[in-house]
Amino acid sequence: MRFAPAGVALSLALALSASVSHSAPSQPLDPRAAALVSQGRAALAGGNADAAIDAFESALAIQPGATAITLDLAEATRRQGLQGKALHYYREALERDPQNLTAISGEGAALVEKGAIEKAKRNLTRLQGLCGEACPETRELAGLIAKAGAAQVVSAETIKPSPTVTN
Repeated sequence: MRFAPAGVALSLALALSASVSHSAPSQPLDPRAAALVSQGRAALAGGNADAAIDAFESALAIQPGATAITLDLAEATRRQGLQGKALHYYREALERDPQNLTAISGEGAALVEKGAIEKAKRNLTRLQGLCGEACPETRELAGLIAKAGAAQVVSAETIKPSPTVTN
């Protein structure tokens, strides 16, 4: 009983310090990295994934470990059709921030594009648990999974069995 006030104070201090460190904002981008990110986003919007990748990689060289730049690089590689590389970048971002909705959704989209629908559904379940059904990341990934599932059904129906030859 006599340690109860000290225990409460210690618990409060730990909870406060944990919440402050957990909600700390990410470091601001170096101005040179920010310029390269803008250049990369413009290139990606213009359909030039190669130039975007170059710009994002240069920005990461200036500011290594920046999650936002890593996510931009993942998106650019995904649009270029390099889903394996995109998955690497999404997972790198998830190591730094396991609850990053953009990284979870992007990883799920890359998995759908690779044909790993079941793994993508795990990402969808994770998103639903973190932000619910209404968040844009959940809706986008659910739409991609549904579209891929419908495409699989159509392709299975269009495959005709080969005729058997009897002699």
